[in-house]
Amino acid sequence: MEQTARSFRASLAAMIGICLVIILIALDSTVVGTAMPRIVGELRGYDLYPWIASAYLMGSAVTIPIAGRLGDLYGRKPFVLAAIILFTATSAACGFASSMMQLVIARGLQGVGGGMLIRVAFACVPDLFPDRAQRVRWQVMLSASFGIASAFGPSLGGWLTEHFGWRSVFTINLPVAALALPAVWRFLPWIVHHEEGERSIDWLGALLLAAAVVMLLLGSEAIQQHGVTHMQGPLLMLAAIACGAFFVWHQHHSAAPIIPPELFANRDALKLMALGVLTGLSMFVLVFYSPLLLQGGFGASPKEAGFLMTPLLVCVTVGSIINGRLLPRVPRAERVIAWGQVGTLVSCLLLTLLDADSPRWQVLLQFGLCGLSLGFQLPNLTLQMMAVAGKRNFGVGSALVQTTRMLGSMLGVGIAGVLVNARYAWDVERLLADLPVRSEVVDALMSSPQILIRVADQAQLASLASGLGIDSVTLLAQARHALVQGVHNGFILSAVMAAVSLVISLRLPRYEIAKRS
Repeated sequence: MEQTARSFRASLAAMIGICLVIILIALDSTVVGTAMPRIVGELRGYDLYPWIASAYLMGSAVTIPIAGRLGDLYGRKPFVLAAIILFTATSAACGFASSMMQLVIARGLQGVGGGMLIRVAFACVPDLFPDRAQRVRWQVMLSASFGIASAFGPSLGGWLTEHFGWRSVFTINLPVAALALPAVWRFLPWIVHHEEGERSIDWLGALLLAAAVVMLLLGSEAIQQHGVTHMQGPLLMLAAIACGAFFVWHQHHSAAPIIPPELFANRDALKLMALGVLTGLSMFVLVFYSPLLLQGGFGASPKEAGFLMTPLLVCVTVGSIINGRLLPRVPRAERVIAWGQVGTLVSCLLLTLLDADSPRWQVLLQFGLCGLSLGFQLPNLTLQMMAVAGKRNFGVGSALVQTTRMLGSMLGVGIAGVLVNARYAWDVERLLADLPVRSEVVDALMSSPQILIRVADQAQLASLASGLGIDSVTLLAQARHALVQGVHNGFILSAVMAAVSLVISLRLPRYEIAKRS
């Protein structure tokens, strides 16, 4: 189908449909994050805490490049519609989950729908607006949509969790999907760039990619649970590397590769992929462990934690909007990414100074700085990768940025989990060793940060402590401090990743916004 000129009204209507999809994605990510500590407390599954995010990331990481390729070949509209339906159905399944394992499985399927949504929806924008300068201006609508959803998401998630239970946070997707589906169906044009030539897809490559992603996730989880000295984690990581290497080799020999092999040979594309991995790792630690820090470490309620986290997510959008205004006006647009990485480095180091006694304005300010810094990085990674990939590979090229961000997030599952849990276990073991009386039940209760979230476990500890002559209030306060120190180690990891990203970003090629694609 040939792309024809569209009126402003038609373009606006199509963008509104895409914005509703973005709101759907943003609401899900922000409301669920605030509810996760309460989910773990009620379903008794701290050991599976990272899997709530990991399963979603795995589904998205596998789906994003495939959906990007299919969107390039057959047009994006059918996949947006299918993804909305799948995402909505799996959101309902998450709300009905009766165990952590059921929730993890439902989140994995939801990640498949989310990966299709985020990849294909964003790739619709260059279809609608081929001109780069015009594309940046319209991109503000997406940033604003994400910002509106992010502004209400954390507080809404906390409020729903407190008043209606954690299951209610998954139902918020249903009315948004009910609006998005007819809007996309009616107004989004069906544009195909590959009407002639090879339109098949490399399913063996898709299988290899899926195997690499699954092995990476299982390896990171094994390392988190057993450490690097246990052979299971390193072996799974080696298997992931082998599958990944075979996938890249196969793409060079496939008649219809998922990812064009020339991108693997392009140094600029490789730099952007590396930045995607590092940015994803930093984002995962910030977005995933901040609710645990606030609720488990500082003792905040879900509602208060949602309020305190709001600047982190809102300022991502604020930074994106400022970024969109700046890009056409700066002579070296590619350097804006470096500005954001300096902000991430500084803000992550400042987050390590937070404790339970920190003024709330300070918490809000530092989370806001983190979000603002990310806003200068995320859209630029996608825009520059689109420029490197070229028009025919907009979808799959920009999908690489999303996929590498997901892979970085999954690495963050293992690395940050090891840092947080190891510090908590080390400090708590020393606390228990100093007790006048040891109890196996007390040791079991204190072995997991779950006790800092689950009220029933805290009551059981208080009951046991009164008979053993132990001050349970002091013990819990010291355990909270141990968790805070563990999460601080995760923030230091994010700062290190930002420093490495800064070095890479200073070597990016020149990027000119005014240039026509």
